[in-house]
Amino acid sequence: MKKILTALALAALLAGCGNNSDGSPPSTSTSSAGGGVTGNLTVLAAASLTETFNQIGKDFEAANPGVKVTFSYGGSSGLAQQITSGAPADVFASASPATMKTVTDAGDASGTPATFVKNQLVIAVPKGNPKGITGLSDLTRAGMKVALCAEQVPCGAAAKKALGAAGVKLTPVTLEQDVKSALSKVKLGEVDAALVYRTDAKAAAPEVDSIEFPESSGAINEYPIVTLKSAPNPVAATAFVAFVQTGPEMKVLTDAGFQKP
Repeated sequence: MKKILTALALAALLAGCGNNSDGSPPSTSTSSAGGGVTGNLTVLAAASLTETFNQIGKDFEAANPGVKVTFSYGGSSGLAQQITSGAPADVFASASPATMKTVTDAGDASGTPATFVKNQLVIAVPKGNPKGITGLSDLTRAGMKVALCAEQVPCGAAAKKALGAAGVKLTPVTLEQDVKSALSKVKLGEVDAALVYRTDAKAAAPEVDSIEFPESSGAINEYPIVTLKSAPNPVAATAFVAFVQTGPEMKVLTDAGFQKP
C-alpha cells in the first residue's frame, strides 16, 4: 500500500511540472500579473485616443500573446449609444464623464469607471497659421471658416464651454461627430481653424499648427475607462483597464500630450 501511495505521489509531482509529451513546457497565456488572459478583446474608445491606444494595444498583446485586441474609435456619445443598444464590447474609454454616465446609468458598466487621463483644447490651423490666429476672438473675423465638434460630442461640449468663458459667439461652417473629423477639415484646407484636443493637434503636427488659448484651462475633459458588464471576455477586459494605468502606458499617453488625472 505504501508503494502505491509513493507511486501516486510521484505521478502527481511529475504532472505538476507540466511538461508535454515531447518534453517541452506547457503552452500558457497569462497577463503580466499572472491572470490567464487569452482570446479576443474589443475596446470602444474615443477618437482622440486612436494613436495612443493603438500603441497600448500592441503593448498589451506583447505582454499577453494569447490576446487579440480590436479597437473601434468614434465620438464618445455615439459609442455610448452603441453600448446601451447592446453592441458587444469588453471595454469603454470615453472622452468625458457625461458620456460615460450614459453607460453607467443604463447599468452597462462593471464596477466604477476610473479616470486615467485629461485633455484640453487648442485651435488647430493650417501649417504656418496663414490667417494669423492668436485666440478665440480671431475666429469671429469676417469670412473666417471654423469647424467644431457637435455639442453632444465631448470635444464639442468643451468648445461650447470655452467659447462661453471667452464671451465669443461664432457660427461654424460644420459640426463634426468626432474630433478627428473636425481636424481633417483643417488638414484638407476646408476650414481656417478648428477647436480640437491638444493631443490630436500634436499627432498632426506635420500638417497643422496649434494655438493655445487661456480659456481651454476651464474646459478640460476627464477620460474615464471601464469594463463593460456584458463583456464577452471580462478577464482580458479587467486586465486591459489595469494595463492602461501602468507606468509605461501612462508615459505613452503623457508623451502624446494627455495630462495625468
